[in-house]
Amino acid sequence: MSNIILVTGGSRSGKSNFAEDLCRDRKNCTAYIATSIPFDEEMKDRVRKHKESRPSNWKTYEIFKDIYSIINDLGKNYQTVILDCVTLLVNNLMFEYNIDFDNCTPEETNDMEKYIKQQVEKLIEEIKKTDLYFVIVTNEIGMSLVPDNKLCRVYSDVVGRINQYIAKCADEVYFVVSGIPMRIKE
Repeated sequence: MSNIILVTGGSRSGKSNFAEDLCRDRKNCTAYIATSIPFDEEMKDRVRKHKESRPSNWKTYEIFKDIYSIINDLGKNYQTVILDCVTLLVNNLMFEYNIDFDNCTPEETNDMEKYIKQQVEKLIEEIKKTDLYFVIVTNEIGMSLVPDNKLCRVYSDVVGRINQYIAKCADEVYFVVSGIPMRIKE
């Protein structure tokens, strides 16, 4: 039976370090799903630093779309998986969906959100078919002001609802602040 753990927190809160520690402590075969697309030098440097912080024996999979399609195979080869992170996954799926956020209709944004939620629902469904210890990292972006532009509001709304869905499905949820993890669901 799978064990799904969600780790959330603000930017630079220490959530990735905590999530990696959860996986490292298990001392078993671990896969790392990276959802980022390193598109500029700053992001490439960030990815490099993340890779350097992980144990060298962890296998990295760089994927943000149809992640559910690799879960069965991961379940055969690994005991532990970390996915970092949901907010980049949502970002990449939103821009891949390719709508004009300045001029889109509510129906278009609803269809896009439905597509993203289906991606996440299929992922959770596939994880639950395994015996994986599966740690999911996300950002808590809903603790600030409402963004002043449509793109950011849509993004914030979608991430917030996806985070709620994952938290509901998770066996454990941790909120990390200033490097200090607090268990908020067990």
